[in-house]
Amino acid sequence: MCKVYGYARVSTKTQKLQRQLDNIKQYDVNAIIFSEKYTGTKLDGREEFEKLLKKVKPDDTIIFDSVSRMSRNADEGVKTYFELFEKGVNLVFLKEHYIDTDVYAENLKDKIELQGTDEDEIFKGLNNYFRKLAERQIRIAFEQAEKEVIDLRQRVKEGIAKSDKKQG
Repeated sequence: MCKVYGYARVSTKTQKLQRQLDNIKQYDVNAIIFSEKYTGTKLDGREEFEKLLKKVKPDDTIIFDSVSRMSRNADEGVKTYFELFEKGVNLVFLKEHYIDTDVYAENLKDKIELQGTDEDEIFKGLNNYFRKLAERQIRIAFEQAEKEVIDLRQRVKEGIAKSDKKQG
């Protein structure tokens, strides 16, 4: 029997999970929720996410409020996305449905049918190109989540520097 899971994460102990939990439950009231307060810049150490990854089976679904909840490291996020996709796990990103695994799978299905002619080489190239475009969209989403972290760190650093200048 397929199960639906939700994963919610905030980066600090003072942040609240409720908005994410509400969004996940609105999407699927029966979702089994895994949540934690831990940085998203690395997958290591995220105990609840690791438990979820061990529990999830083919045809199960994981719902995330946004791609940044899965990972804020582009390389790790893309790697995990495709590992789960290859395992047959459905991923739903409530704020970025365009990278849900069913959208990616649909893009793979929309292949140009091979005709058994010389033109098949062109069709193979086009099919590969469309797959690469879909993969690029997924990478861009994770890169944007990573950029948000970099920008936030820079703003904090600049704010501390300004504060230190005023006090000095």
